[in-house]
Amino acid sequence: METKTSSIGNTLYYQEENDVAKWVPLSLTFVEYPKGDIIGKFLAFISLAPFGIGAGFVALILFRRDLHTITFFLGTLCSETVNYGLKYLICEKRPLRREDVYVEYGMPSSHAQFVSFFATYIIYFVFIRLHHMNNNTIIENISKILIISSSMVVAVLVCISRIYLQYHTISQVLWGIIVGFLFATVWFALTSLIFTPLFPQIVTWKISEILMIRDTTLIPNVLWFEYTNTRQEARARSRKLVSMKSQ
Repeated sequence: METKTSSIGNTLYYQEENDVAKWVPLSLTFVEYPKGDIIGKFLAFISLAPFGIGAGFVALILFRRDLHTITFFLGTLCSETVNYGLKYLICEKRPLRREDVYVEYGMPSSHAQFVSFFATYIIYFVFIRLHHMNNNTIIENISKILIISSSMVVAVLVCISRIYLQYHTISQVLWGIIVGFLFATVWFALTSLIFTPLFPQIVTWKISEILMIRDTTLIPNVLWFEYTNTRQEARARSRKLVSMKSQ
């Protein structure tokens, strides 16, 4: 910091020259769209979907404490780590319009890789993990179709948004999709063949008991299981309360 002095008449003035701080946007949540472009505004909101998915993961982990959900979330974190490494290994810049806004590289697209990983893992989960349910009711089939289709629609829209809003080139988005798909395939295989057999042992650890971590792998329909058990417990407690009052 430098101090300059200047005098006007008999008055002495002190002027401090501060270094001007350089402000940069947080690229993680920074989204722009053309003014007055309704489609661009919609896609700008859609491009924030990964953060909504991440918040959903945190909520599920906090309230359900299921090992498979935790493993799924760890897979997304590992995928993002791989994406970060690839960006600084390839060092390909973003489209010209975004070079002055973003300081990080663009190959492959992290958004595209995230949603590709998420959608691919969901598809594997529904077709393989939920396949042993052997429940062919209309409601179950419709719910599976809705889960898969909604995941794919969100993934496609996020990828389109990154190109439409000129945050990535087509090749950067395509490679993000490919890397996300491949990593999801590898991660699901690791989860099914290596991690899942360890879950029964992990839940016996003292730390797992303290954190109330559980393994629901062998339960075909967790929602129905929790619903029926909660209803039975509520009825038992209600009968017990009535009998205590009658005495």
